[in-house]
Amino acid sequence: MYKNKLYFFSYIFVGDILRRIKVFLWNGIFLTITSLIMRMVLFSFNVYISNQIGTEAIGVFSLIMSVYMFSITVATSGINLATTRIVVEEIAKNPECGNKYLLRKCLKYSFTLGSIAGLLLILFSPWIAKVVIHNKVSSYLFIIIAISLPCISMSASINGYFSGIRKDTKNAITRIFEQFVKIIITIYFLNTFLPRNLENACLALIMGETISEIASFLFAYFLYRLEKRKYNYHAKGKNYQKRITRIAMPVAITSYIRSGLSSIKQTLIPLRLEKFGLSCQDSLSKYGLINGMAMQVLMFPEVFINSFSLLLIPEFSYYHTQNLKQRISQTISKIFQVTLLFAIGVIGVFWTYAEEISIAIYNNIEVSIYIRILCPLLLFMYLDGIIDSILKGLDKQVSVMKCNILDLFISIFCIYFFVPIYGVKGYLGIIFMSELLNSGISLWQLKRETKFKIDILEWILKPMIGVLLAKIISKMVPIYGLSENAKLIIEISIFCIIYLIYICIMKKRNCFATR
Repeated sequence: MYKNKLYFFSYIFVGDILRRIKVFLWNGIFLTITSLIMRMVLFSFNVYISNQIGTEAIGVFSLIMSVYMFSITVATSGINLATTRIVVEEIAKNPECGNKYLLRKCLKYSFTLGSIAGLLLILFSPWIAKVVIHNKVSSYLFIIIAISLPCISMSASINGYFSGIRKDTKNAITRIFEQFVKIIITIYFLNTFLPRNLENACLALIMGETISEIASFLFAYFLYRLEKRKYNYHAKGKNYQKRITRIAMPVAITSYIRSGLSSIKQTLIPLRLEKFGLSCQDSLSKYGLINGMAMQVLMFPEVFINSFSLLLIPEFSYYHTQNLKQRISQTISKIFQVTLLFAIGVIGVFWTYAEEISIAIYNNIEVSIYIRILCPLLLFMYLDGIIDSILKGLDKQVSVMKCNILDLFISIFCIYFFVPIYGVKGYLGIIFMSELLNSGISLWQLKRETKFKIDILEWILKPMIGVLLAKIISKMVPIYGLSENAKLIIEISIFCIIYLIYICIMKKRNCFATR
């Protein structure tokens, strides 16, 4: 009798794990495919925008977006994470829980904060236009941005709800719809606001952002209304407001500090480059080249990492709630291995083909300098994003924010004092210092919470040998009679195939060695 019960409960437990793995993989693959398609579309769109409006306008718009991102932080205030965490906890207790009452509370909380953020942005818009944007554009652009903030905040609640019930496909569909609207509206206004001067170019981009965010919320709310019909139990009597505040407020406060410091950091860069001796136009152009063009190329492959990293928060939240410590360590080791192998391969591609990629995309060889300099940081950037998601799932979101705030304080200090002395070289050095510090502290925090181990030989050193082999072989293959772009695509494909074959052989040898 005892053995039958033990077998029954073991079967249920293993079945639950397999079901969760299946859902995780399906959501991850779906999000990866949709994100890849959308990232390719958006990347092509951003290249089109860069070629249409120029590097100076890209620099100005990047500054506007830094203010926009701070406003979004104030508007959302940790509500996405709070909704996801509470939904996961409730479903762990009752799988039939639909949490209609919870989402209603979250939407009210979101609308209030979004409205406050919008009003603050409107009040400070003249000062922002004068001090942050150097009067390059008018303050009314920020009033247009403010209109979208309540919708962005409420969308964050709905997205958190879908993540909690493992319906991330709905979030992906919403993002596809949003980006489609954004592209159509932006192109329409770019053609409408002719001649295309700097202010009209920024206005067209902002109109695209604002209208697409409003449309995205309406579409997400429609999907939620369809979803909630499936559930009967809503746990109305529970004190959700207190739980929302407990999770959201620490994240909100630290997010305000982090995002505020990040905005200060971004606005300081062109100002301190001017102190180095560059003109206002040249400093904005350099800022646009690095942040608006080179970093856009480098972060493109992150789509493969981001899709799964977003799913790690509810997954590790579940493991943490169930106290599955061994499962946590095993999962982290697997995730780290895949992330490092992927990052090293991507670095190899950018290091080998920096000039060709820059000319093919932007027809600007100068971008390749920054791509080659910054590409080694991808190892730490990709890993840091994964670690942050895991720590948030383990209820360490405040620690993540503290680490980010420390990094920003040090970065701002260095930008203020060293960029006027060393110029662009100083800024690039600060980027390296910032990423190494941030990822190092995050890794230390994760090691303190779990017992996973990093295999430097198998996960870093051996893949680097594979990158070297792939570079040599792909450059040796003769390709004639094709355009430069076609030749580049074939060479990168050969590089990736050689690297994948090397990784497969390496893993197969490890399997035999283990046996």
